[in-house]
Amino acid sequence: MNVSGSVRSLAKKKLPSYLLHKPTGQARVRIAGRDHYLGEYGSDQSRVRYGTLVARIASGQSPVDPMARRRTPAIAADHVEADHGPSVSEICLSFWTHAEQHYVKNGKPTSEVHCYRSAIKVLRELYGMIPAQDFGPLALKAVRAKMVGLGWARGNINVMVGRLRRIFKHAVENEMVDAAVLARLQAVSPLLAGRTEAHDNPPRHAVNQGNIESVRQRVQPLVRDLIDLQLLTGARSGELLMLTTGMIDRTGKVWKAALVDHKCQHHGQSRTLHFGPQAQLILAQYLSADPDKPLFDITRTAYCRAITRVCEQAGIERWTPHWMRHTFCTRIREQYGIEAAQALAGHSTSEMTNHYSSRMESLAVQTAGKVG
Repeated sequence: MNVSGSVRSLAKKKLPSYLLHKPTGQARVRIAGRDHYLGEYGSDQSRVRYGTLVARIASGQSPVDPMARRRTPAIAADHVEADHGPSVSEICLSFWTHAEQHYVKNGKPTSEVHCYRSAIKVLRELYGMIPAQDFGPLALKAVRAKMVGLGWARGNINVMVGRLRRIFKHAVENEMVDAAVLARLQAVSPLLAGRTEAHDNPPRHAVNQGNIESVRQRVQPLVRDLIDLQLLTGARSGELLMLTTGMIDRTGKVWKAALVDHKCQHHGQSRTLHFGPQAQLILAQYLSADPDKPLFDITRTAYCRAITRVCEQAGIERWTPHWMRHTFCTRIREQYGIEAAQALAGHSTSEMTNHYSSRMESLAVQTAGKVG
């Protein structure tokens, strides 16, 4: 939302009117194409809220000031209801303005923005109009129950609840609500496995080679080459899809691509992809005279969907591109050890590499049969 632009455009027009929203019986005022609901139409509280908004606009301020709690003008207590501060929708708007600037990489919104959009939608549908100060643990649990009803996975719901807490944390940080509000929300425990109706997604694991071949035989050559590259390099799909000809250093026997933009960049970690002879043969088909042109003309969503669609058609276990990373890490650790897997996968700790290895029992049996 361009606040400064909205204020400038309003300055050239008359101040917005106090209106009735007939379906809800609430007073509303439209500012820059957005309705602000003020409470019961005709009530003193709604008149005060309207006056506050108009005063802010007339003085060149944002209609919703994220840096200060709303304060009721000095009016006799018997003439006006107490002002309970901004609504849940208002603190969501304040956070959204922050999120659009904070969750950006290379000038584009990150996936976190889309996740917050989903969480905020559920929150506002149930509690958008109530004062944020009154939002407590039971309300948060009701929002969570709505997510369960929508069929969201348990792990995703727990993450989404954490995002909702961060919205209220932002409101506390900017003195829109009291710190006690956030403290109450921290008391809500996460959903536990086996103790909720929310389902759990199946854990990722190395993909059966037969299932990989079933997909490879049915997809277009571009998708097949990306699958093979992931199996040969352990790269994330997003890392491959950002590659350009100019990013690949082809001076050595092993080609390298140092990634400036990657998943763990904000943690100060580096990430380099390594391409051996087989991977080089695949990449050579896509190299371009334009050093800045992406090698692969496909989006992450389309790539993922191409695989899952074939899984459904073939009647095999559904897997996604990221499962190729598990498959790669398991194979490399079994053949060359944990340090090799850690180096090629770009893991900062051996514990993370262990997370990706799911067939160590099979390796132990094979090794024991050879040496003992």
